[in-house]
Amino acid sequence: MVFKTIGGSVFIQNVPAFLKELAAISSSCNTTVQAMDSDKIAGENHIGFAVEKALRAMENELNIARDTGVEIMRYASGKRQIEEAFSMGVREGEMNVVFVVLGEAEKVDIAIKDLANLIEEKPVVAYSEIKNKALFTQFSITEQEIAAAGKDRIPQLVLERIALVDILK
Repeated sequence: MVFKTIGGSVFIQNVPAFLKELAAISSSCNTTVQAMDSDKIAGENHIGFAVEKALRAMENELNIARDTGVEIMRYASGKRQIEEAFSMGVREGEMNVVFVVLGEAEKVDIAIKDLANLIEEKPVVAYSEIKNKALFTQFSITEQEIAAAGKDRIPQLVLERIALVDILK
């Protein structure tokens, strides 16, 4: 099983209809597709770590969510509660989105091509300081932490929050 990401900007008129489109792509390609707000993603390592933690939880039957995509988003959000994890989800209006696609390699590639039709593809996953405000809010990163760790360590602070999801109850 492999995962790949594709990101870009999108205008979402209706969230349930958009999610239905994603579910249709996921179903037709026999993959897991999870959409997230890429403005709250601190880079590829953030996604990779969340996917790894979610798959391990599913494998060991320690998952909170029944759906693999929701479990990925739960870890990516740094939140234990599913309801709180939806803060990483999509919303109506113009936004930057990243799709995480999980499955067999050739099926993932087909799903990625289908998803590319829904967005204006551009590099939105990489960490940049423009994301700091959203990251600070999403992951409750304090000025004291930034002063102690340094601004260049913000992606690592996000990974720390993901690592703590299983510990903090």
